[in-house]
Amino acid sequence: MKIGITDCGEKYPIYEQWVLSQNVGKIETIKLGYKHNNLDQINQCDGIVLTGGEDIHPQFYNKPEYLSLCNPNFMDARRDEFEWKVCEYTFKNQIPVLGICRGLQLVNVFLGGTLIPDIPTAGKNNHSKFHEGKDRYHTVDILTDSTLAKIINTPIGEINSAHHQSADIIANSLQINALSEDGIVEGLEWASLSHQNQYLMLVQWHPERITNTEQNNFSYKIRQNFVENIQSKIQ
Repeated sequence: MKIGITDCGEKYPIYEQWVLSQNVGKIETIKLGYKHNNLDQINQCDGIVLTGGEDIHPQFYNKPEYLSLCNPNFMDARRDEFEWKVCEYTFKNQIPVLGICRGLQLVNVFLGGTLIPDIPTAGKNNHSKFHEGKDRYHTVDILTDSTLAKIINTPIGEINSAHHQSADIIANSLQINALSEDGIVEGLEWASLSHQNQYLMLVQWHPERITNTEQNNFSYKIRQNFVENIQSKIQ
């Protein structure tokens, strides 16, 4: 089994270690990114993890007026363009996808949705990291009857938070499966059974670095379900 993980810089090893945890020898990873000029390697991937990172340029969701609310030092147009092509291939070929943080936002935009460019400006709680660089933690409600609810098997929990943008208008093909206390979208999944030939799970939190990863349903259950779905598809 080969899983492509989009390159997110210095935090990439955290995602890779998380994907490989308890599966050493069974899973290989491929780092996908414009710096490696290796889009062609995506055809080797049985699954794709879209990682966190930079703000997505608002031109991709037709809101250029939001540019002033984005972080100009935390944007990378080349990454946006590369990962857009990753999405094009992935959805065309029904490759299983797990989107994390920016990954959720990218898929929502790719499928026709928009983003809140800055959560505090929108009047919501601060969901960014603390100044010293540590993740915030807050409760999240899982929507009943969602696929995510079946995976995690709990209606509420505590997750980590490190983002200043979030999904706003949800793409027509997606539905919300998790919300924060202040109404920020914390998870998305397919809205219709017509898409069930492709696995898709999108979470706004960072399961790869949740405290006590192997005991937390919001981390290891996410990884386990993703890997199991890849295995069932390639068998």
